[in-house]
Amino acid sequence: MSVTTLAPRTALVVIDLQKGIAALPTAAPTEAVAKKAGLLAAAFRERNLPVVLVNVAGGAPGRTEQSPPAVTFSSDWTELLPELGQQPQDHLVTKRTWGAFPGTDLESWLKSAGVTQIVLAGVATSIGVESTAREAFALGFNVTLAIDAMTDMSADAHANSVSRIFPRLGETGTTQEIIALLQPSHD
Repeated sequence: MSVTTLAPRTALVVIDLQKGIAALPTAAPTEAVAKKAGLLAAAFRERNLPVVLVNVAGGAPGRTEQSPPAVTFSSDWTELLPELGQQPQDHLVTKRTWGAFPGTDLESWLKSAGVTQIVLAGVATSIGVESTAREAFALGFNVTLAIDAMTDMSADAHANSVSRIFPRLGETGTTQEIIALLQPSHD
């Protein structure tokens, strides 16, 4: 299924497009993904719709079989990529788990802004984006996933999320399809 409609109060939520993450190897170039996310952000701002920029500043404390080695983060690790064109009215969320809802004000902020639908973009498709999509769906938000404005460290993981998981959580579409739905003729 592709994206069919956007609610009047839809927010863009961009996951982890930050300098520290952008330095990691990804299936699709992070620069191209950030450019598409930036186009989405500009289109949402032009329509006075909320833009939420999420960064990650650590991890959940639980033990896993694939815990990454202890890493010392650079001073600019959490800085958002310039392609996003961060604006003062954008809502910034700093998370410490895979998804953007636990331990943050995201749910209450979205609801207080009257948001009923979110469009997701960012990195990593199978981790931060998918976790946030699952959480949003469980909280009752309509979810749209901008599949060309996201990437993953693994092409297989990205493909699995896009083809098997996302259709169960919402609708998928390209950056251009989503922007087209924001045009005045679709009000």
